[in-house]
Amino acid sequence: MLELIIFAGLAAIVLYQLYAVLGRRVGRQPEDSPAVPTTATAVERAPDAAAQGADDGVVLTGLAAVKAKDPGFDVGRFLGGAKSAYEMIVKAFAAGDRAKLRDLLAPPVMAGFDTAIAAREAENRTESVEFLHQPRADLEKAELVGVDLARVTVRFLAEFRSRTKGPEGEGVEDRRTAELWTFERHLKSRDPNWMLIHVDAAEA
Repeated sequence: MLELIIFAGLAAIVLYQLYAVLGRRVGRQPEDSPAVPTTATAVERAPDAAAQGADDGVVLTGLAAVKAKDPGFDVGRFLGGAKSAYEMIVKAFAAGDRAKLRDLLAPPVMAGFDTAIAAREAENRTESVEFLHQPRADLEKAELVGVDLARVTVRFLAEFRSRTKGPEGEGVEDRRTAELWTFERHLKSRDPNWMLIHVDAAEA
């Protein structure tokens, strides 16, 4: 009889401890989560908001921006004119024709060309250039700066023969060049000509 009482007491203690542990809520329970609203959340509405922003106004860049400002801009016609300008400038530089260069070059570029021409003149040298093939011109980059200033960079690949004459005699040299020329023009200007504002070496 005493043993039954002891076992009954132990059983009661174990059951109480189990209840104390299992009956207690541990951590966050499902019912603790807030109710999900029936209307769409901000994240769900984000695509619609972005689409609305795109509909309100699209910011154009690159060639598209230039064409939007000047619908008459034609890449093929521009590159054809750029090739003609390239040959004209290279030949004028070789001949030391400053008057012709001033009409085609921005002042900083003209200053660099003038320095080179002056150095050649100081050495009593003359030069002439003959293109072996028509230069190749590819559009490298186009951009709209500010409201109406367009800048277009063209990659030129050219082969020409340079004939020089100096105190030591005459020389002939065939050259192959690869350069990036950047042209600039105010699209609202009545002057249709583009000005060369920068020259960089490029990989062939």
